[in-house]
Amino acid sequence: MEKKRTNIIKQCILLIVIVLFGMFILLSWWTGFSPGMLIFDTLISYSTEILIIFPFVFVLISLFEVWVKQETVEKHLGANSGIRGFLWAILLGGTTLGPMLVALPIAHALSRKGARLSVVFTYIGAASVCRIPMTVFEASYLGILFTVIRYAVSIPLIILSSVILGRYLDKRKYTIQKGG
Repeated sequence: MEKKRTNIIKQCILLIVIVLFGMFILLSWWTGFSPGMLIFDTLISYSTEILIIFPFVFVLISLFEVWVKQETVEKHLGANSGIRGFLWAILLGGTTLGPMLVALPIAHALSRKGARLSVVFTYIGAASVCRIPMTVFEASYLGILFTVIRYAVSIPLIILSSVILGRYLDKRKYTIQKGG
């Protein structure tokens, strides 16, 4: 009963925030408040980008769920994968295209298939730092030396923080929810 009441309170708060945001946007358009209009334009732009990209992401994740066997993920990214699991996560994260929102459902799918938490965290970190298109763009404008130094610093820190966070959560028997 308490959980149901908490959910109702959360839904009411969300509704209030949405209504207040809508009122802010309408008032901004009515008064010509340019920051409010810019906020609305940015919201529409990002929402459109997400609506265009997400169907493809969900198709790819569905194909991953069907085509890639759980045993394969457990072997290469699971508890006994060792350093190889981190290398695979960095390689996979580097090839992830699109915004970071694309990496999160993929990370969830990896977890559902048996990847250990520290490898999932490494994948998320690598997807945000080591993407190939970003690396090419960075190297062409800032130089290859800068990119090499950034990778030499970033990758060990990603792995280290992933291992620490993974061990911390493993000790507390934390698991990512396997539902839906």
